[in-house]
Amino acid sequence: MFFNSITFAVFLPIVFFLYWFVFNKNKNTQNTLLIVASYYFYSCWDWRFLFLLVFSTFLDYFTGIQIEKSNSEKGRKFWFWLSISVNLGFLGIFKYYNFFASSFAQMFTSFGFKVSPFLLNVILPVGISFYTFHGLSYVIDIYYKRIKAEYNFVDYSLFVSYFPLLVAGPIERATHLLPQVKVKREFNFEKAKEGIYQIIWGLVKKVIIADTCATYANAIFDHYTAMNTFSLILGAVYFAFQIYGDFSGYSDIALGTSKLFGLDLLRNFNYPYFSRDIAEFWRRWHISLSSWFRDYLYIPLGGSKGGLWMKIRNTFIIFVVSGFWHGANWTYIAWGFINAFYFLPLLLSNSNRDNMGPIELKWDFDSVKTLLSIFSTFLITCVAWVFFRAKTITDAVLYLKRILLNGDFSFQYLANERYNYELLLMIALFVLVEWNNRNKTEPISGKRSLLKAALAIFTIIAFGTFSDYKEFIYFQF
Repeated sequence: MFFNSITFAVFLPIVFFLYWFVFNKNKNTQNTLLIVASYYFYSCWDWRFLFLLVFSTFLDYFTGIQIEKSNSEKGRKFWFWLSISVNLGFLGIFKYYNFFASSFAQMFTSFGFKVSPFLLNVILPVGISFYTFHGLSYVIDIYYKRIKAEYNFVDYSLFVSYFPLLVAGPIERATHLLPQVKVKREFNFEKAKEGIYQIIWGLVKKVIIADTCATYANAIFDHYTAMNTFSLILGAVYFAFQIYGDFSGYSDIALGTSKLFGLDLLRNFNYPYFSRDIAEFWRRWHISLSSWFRDYLYIPLGGSKGGLWMKIRNTFIIFVVSGFWHGANWTYIAWGFINAFYFLPLLLSNSNRDNMGPIELKWDFDSVKTLLSIFSTFLITCVAWVFFRAKTITDAVLYLKRILLNGDFSFQYLANERYNYELLLMIALFVLVEWNNRNKTEPISGKRSLLKAALAIFTIIAFGTFSDYKEFIYFQF
């Protein structure tokens, strides 16, 4: 089931009504309803993979309790590594097995050995990376005695399978979400209104910005060998706004939907394209994943406390693993490596935490410098996105090579495709709205919020294409 579908538009009000007017006696009935709704939500994609979600839930619930109950360190380690290995094993089989098998076969073929690997003919279970990371963080936190094990199976099941975040995050922490699901929620009109506004803005990002940019980005990337320099630059910019509108739009809808049920989820985006350097970008983009890798990989590896080479090693590990998390393709690994390369000068100069505060502009030289920093960060981000979007590393390199060597800046693609100018105007207006909201938590808030919401709804109805709704990019991860 997609957030941008008619099915969800029917599903959500039904669950909302049952939650507040039928199952509102206590938190157990509320949580049970949300679990049933979440399982239905997930099974609408493919009910056969529901067993993976249920098994993962049982595994981490049981091992978490066993870790806490174990009287010996040996027993704690046994249950801990059982959970880690099984979770990563399922993730590896479904997401990475074919990649490694094909890669090893190609390597042996290059040495003159003909190898025909056995490949699995299965589709990737939607959201497996997200709910696996939910469970992993929970078990790791119990093992290191940061939290207590949860003995209420209903509460824990909801933490793992809660439908707004189930298939594309944000990646929640037990310390943040579990305390909320353990208490009865009372209806809060203001919070529900904020949720509706956030859903509306998320739909604007997805249906208007992301899906429209996708049509043009796909046309350019799929025929890049026939495109000139200006068209290829346009394609990279279109994809940058496609993936931002798509993923941050999903996150807004997820957070807004959750507010309707009285639960707050972690913020996942904070206007990343206004970042002044790549370190700030990664503090603002997919925040829940970046913080997950920081807390459960980067810091355990030693973080930035060791010597120079340890800092460099840890930086490349976390970025490459982050890239590989996104998909079983060398393009994602290259994308992670490129971002590590971007980050390295900031790390070496100890300036990776320089831009921590809000962005304020005045009529002075520092403001010009700030705008140039934002533009240059967006530019190098677009270069990295080419690798993320391309089918192969070769395609990405040729795409960038053609940008540099073609030298034709005529309006080739703008002239040949309808509504290109209108799309550029729409993107410009979107950037202005985002810039105006850059220091706000809620996208539609403050004065005249009702008018803003009405304009957003009109835009969705006027320009949206719900009959041809597209799935979210991060569903495949």
